[in-house]
Order: sequence, then structure tokens, then C-alpha cells
Amino acid sequence: MAQSSFSGVAARFTRNESGNFALVFAATSTVLAMAVGMAVNFAQLSAARSNLLNALDSAVVSTARDITTGLIKEKDAPKSVLAFLKANTRDGIAFADSLNLDDIRLDKIARQVLATASVDVPLAFPVFTTASTQRVTVDSAAVYSDRTIEVAMMLDITGSMSGQKIKDLKSAASNAVETFLAGNAGVVPRVRVAIVPYADSVNVGDLSRGVYDETGYTTGNPPALDPVVLASSFASANRDTCATDRKGSEAFTDASPLVAMVNRDFRLNYCPAAELQPLTTDKAKLLDTIANFRASGYTGGGIGVQWTRYMLSPKWAPVLPASSAPSAYKSKKAAKYAILMTDGEFNTAFANIGPNGRPNSQPARSRSAAETHCAAMKKDGIEIFTIGFQLDEAAAKQVLKDCSSPDVSAITHYYEVSSGAALDQAFKEIAANIERLAIVK
Repeated sequence: MAQSSFSGVAARFTRNESGNFALVFAATSTVLAMAVGMAVNFAQLSAARSNLLNALDSAVVSTARDITTGLIKEKDAPKSVLAFLKANTRDGIAFADSLNLDDIRLDKIARQVLATASVDVPLAFPVFTTASTQRVTVDSAAVYSDRTIEVAMMLDITGSMSGQKIKDLKSAASNAVETFLAGNAGVVPRVRVAIVPYADSVNVGDLSRGVYDETGYTTGNPPALDPVVLASSFASANRDTCATDRKGSEAFTDASPLVAMVNRDFRLNYCPAAELQPLTTDKAKLLDTIANFRASGYTGGGIGVQWTRYMLSPKWAPVLPASSAPSAYKSKKAAKYAILMTDGEFNTAFANIGPNGRPNSQPARSRSAAETHCAAMKKDGIEIFTIGFQLDEAAAKQVLKDCSSPDVSAITHYYEVSSGAALDQAFKEIAANIERLAIVK
């Protein structure tokens, strides 16, 4: 009897197994379908949020930039943000017809453009929610500024830059000048650019009145520039208008020639024809300087960095034309940038090199001088970008890496490029990053 009862129970369980499985499968399938539906909805909303935020960021940053450059007035910000937002969403965001600019305002104390936008997204699986659409809302802010911009570009015109390379440099540097000075659309120019071409030395042009022309080997402090000489009409008594590295106790400072002149070492054999141009808004003058570059000489990189620093130093204001006088360091009204470019190892220096030259010690001296000046510039608030053009030497790459400022967010400060097109792109990116004063939150 017991055996018969057990067999009956087993038989009934067997008969019911398929039904139980069906119930379990149905329940599991429902859960899976819900999970898939929710995942699709989440991905859809995430994509809409990302696209809307990118569009709003672009609109707010563009508006802040136009306020900064003087293209529009602060009161025109709401109209500008809406126009940029519509332009950026016309083809890029699904459901743009339901887009709303919920809020746009200016914080004149923090100097910010702030905006809120939203879009109603039709859900792919509305069955899993209480509504067929869901609103996505994003916020964005960008700083606008009345700061001026000062850029000094150190450009390599040494012998290794001959041929196609000097042509590539002329094109890239000219495009950079055009880009920088395009930011002067307002009534008051905001951007000034200096150019420091370098080889064995730097041709400093009229600033040679502050250069001490050595007649023999020296190691001590050069004399200070006589203010009477500074104030007079000046005809250089130098054999040329080039300068090398400064010697003595002010070697690695940015003191003006009124404190200590800068040396022209008596051993200098080559002076490049291209003169440096102090900070200026004169595009024609800058482009003419670049167009006349000729490649020759060795790579006095430390000397080039030194003179780049001087062109951004407020201490040099007394010896520069008034229109070229650099602003104070770390001023809330001015931002300072240096771009250092080379195609080879820094290999030429004069200061602290003995009377017999010791050429094998020059590369280390030149690199050390460059790094010392770079560190001082960064300490003074100058942001440094560096470009290595077809560099092979590890030491050359390292000095550029050491000189460059730390990367911030998506802004790169050290570039290695191997073609003319890449060199041009590097200058364009740097110019765009320098111009991009707005900070997106």
C-alpha cells in the first residue's frame, strides 16, 4: 500500500513538472524583459543627457568667449546662448523640437554665464514607467573675462630647420599669429604676440642698447645700462644686434638691463638676421618677421628661453616700447603664455663655459639654463606649451617635457610632431586652448 501511494505521488509530480517550468520561465522572462527595457531606457536617457550637455556647454562657452572678445555685450548673452543652442541641436539631438532653455542668467560678480536646458525624451519602453516621456535637465556655466592675453613664441631657425622644415614652420607660425590676433575683434585689442627666433643667439634689434658687447672672456656681472643711453636716440656700437646668455649674479633672473645688461659673448660667430618682436598687435609686422626666417646656425635653446621670458617680464617694461610693455605677473587682468619650439637638442651656451669653449659641455649648460628659466616662468604664473618637431634626441624631448606646464583636463602642454601638417595642428590646438578662457563646469 505504501509503495503504491508513493508511486502515485511521483507520477503526479512528473505530470506537473512541465507546468511548473512554464510558470518559472514566464516569471523569469518578465523580469528579464523589465531589466532589458529599463537598461534601454537608461541608455537612451544617458545619451540624451550627454548630447544636451555638450550642446549647452558649447552654447555657454561660445557666448562667454564672445563677451570676452567684445563681440557681444553682457546684455546680449541670453539671445546668444539660445541661438548657439538651437544651432548645435538642430542636427545633433533627437527630439530637439521638445528642447527648452529653462534659465539663462549672468552672475556679474563671479563673471559667469549660467544656463539650464531640458528636453523631453520619448521612452523606448514606456510600459515600465508611469509616463511615456521623461524630462532630462542639465546645467552649464562658463567664465567670461576681461583679461588680456600675452603670448611669446620661441621659434627654432637653426641650420637643421633648413629645406621643407623651415617652410612648415613659417606656415604654422603664421597661422598661429592669425588665430591669436583674430581674438582682437573688439574695440580694445586683447591679445598681443611676441616672436623670439633663435639659433646660436637671439637678434634683439633695438634692445641691443641693453646688451654688453664683450671684447674678451668674462665671467662677472655685466654693467647696468646707463639710463641716459636708454633715453637717447641709439645707434648700436655692437658688431651686430645679437645677444647670448646673461652672466653673473643676475644670470637666471629676469632683471632688466637697468640692473644688469645681457651679454654678447665675444666668441659668438653667427647672428641670425631675423629680429625678435616684442609683444604687439601688429599682425603685418609679425607675419613679415616669420616670412623672412632663414635656417642657419646652432641651437642655443637656453638663450631662446631666456629671451622669451624677458618678453613676458614686467621688469622689462622700462626698456620696451610702451605698446609692448608686459603686464604684471599673476594679474587678474592678464594671462601670460610661452610657446617653446625646437627640432633638436639644445647644444649651444656661453655663460660659464671656459675661454677655450669646451663644446662638449655646452648641451648640458643649455638644457640646464632652459629648465631654470622655465621653472622661474611657471613660478611667476606663465603657462608654458612646448613643441618638438621631428625630435630624435631623448635629452631634447626631456627638456621640453620638463619645461611644459602640467596638463589640465583635456589641455595638452607637450607636443611631439613629425610632419608639417602635425606642426600646424599643434599650433592651432595651443592657440585654441589659450583663447579658451571659459571654464566649463
